[in-house]
Parts: sequence; structure tokens; C-alpha cells
Amino acid sequence: MARERPPAFRPLFHPFYDGNGRTARLAATLVMRRYGYGLKGVYALEEYYARDPAAYYAAVAAHPHHNYYFGRAGADLTNWLDYFCTGVAEAFEKVKKVADAERKRGGRDKNNQLRELDSRQRLALTLFARQQNITAAELGEVLGLSARNAAVLCRKWVNAGFLSVADPSKRARKYRLAPEFADLV
Repeated sequence: MARERPPAFRPLFHPFYDGNGRTARLAATLVMRRYGYGLKGVYALEEYYARDPAAYYAAVAAHPHHNYYFGRAGADLTNWLDYFCTGVAEAFEKVKKVADAERKRGGRDKNNQLRELDSRQRLALTLFARQQNITAAELGEVLGLSARNAAVLCRKWVNAGFLSVADPSKRARKYRLAPEFADLV
């Protein structure tokens, strides 16, 4: 069955007068998912942009005026598209590496519990294979996230029951796998 092709449109990822990038990035993600490029959590625009904010802002500066109606509609988006496509290419390369590793291991996980984990949780297991407790910064380093985004992810995983807090201090907070996942490493 032939895949539906996206309509011809000129992607302006910051078209709003107030510079509402979150809405624009959400729209870009929606368009990618609509046409089959969703990658289910392996790729997130926010993670790519957070790695180098200066590069993001340089790429998004497509026109001296920030308002779509005052000249930005005709702006040259080459730099932005190059930056955006580089991020997508990195994401697909990451997916390819994970797929190749799975193929070398026999193609299928034998544990149902492991199959239910997302790709980032599986990568986190590699940290726990080396040490019992980890910090958000260590997790961020493995996943390519900023320390702040990694801390948010850790809190999400604690609430979901994947992690538990090993050391609750604010400065040296450490996490460990929840007991039901400890046997995976």
C-alpha cells in the first residue's frame, strides 16, 4: 500500500509573534508522526534542541524580524532545515544501532518484562548493570539528555514504578531500579 505523501507546505517552526517554540515543535512532531516518522520515544525534538541551545537559536533565526507577517514568511529556511534534518538523521542512526544490536543478540528479547520497556529504559539498564545506584546526571550522559531533562525523566520513572529513590537528598539524589525490575540486570 502506498504511503500518503505530505502536502506541499513551507515549514515555519517559529511562526508566532510571541516566539511560541513549544507549540511549533509540537506541530513539527505531529506532522512527523502523521506521516510515519514517529519513532515512539527514540527521538524527541526537545532532547536534540536541549543539547546545544546556541545552535538551535542560530538555526531558528531565519529572519531579522520575529513576526511572520513582517517579512518572515519569505525567509530563507535553509539553515533551519539543515539543523532539523541533522537531528532527524541522528535519531534514525540511533534507531539503526539499536536494531543492529538486537539482531546480533538473536532478534528478540526473551523476557516479557523487558519487552515492555521503552528504548530509554533499556539503555538505563546498562547503567544499572555496572552499579546499583545512579544519578540523573549519569542517566543524562547515557541518554544524551541535559541534567534537567534527565531529572524530569527520573521523576517520571519513579512515578511509573520503574525506579525508586535510593538517596532522597536534593544535591546527591540517587535512584535504583524498582524491585520488580532489579532481576533484569
